[in-house]
Amino acid sequence: MANEAAAMKQSAPERGARQEVVGVVTSAKMEKTIVVKVTRTTRHPLYQRVVRFAKKYYAHDEAREARVGDTVRIVSTRPLSKLKRWRLKEVVARSTRVA
Repeated sequence: MANEAAAMKQSAPERGARQEVVGVVTSAKMEKTIVVKVTRTTRHPLYQRVVRFAKKYYAHDEAREARVGDTVRIVSTRPLSKLKRWRLKEVVARSTRVA
């Protein structure tokens, strides 16, 4: 009986890999929330020019370690509030800007 439970536990499918994106913090004024601007580039389908698209993500920053201008990596998570679906994973690079 115990062997069956162990076998079922091992055969359970793994959770999918979480999405990760890298962006720049544009706002850190809220409590435990940062706004991250993620810029991606893609080729225009007709004109073949490289076009930049930017999108804002609200991310949870429990320790309030990210500051404006920092480059951060965020990962997708369960919904934490109306707008927050991302969580801060790490600060990739600190801003050299003087606050």
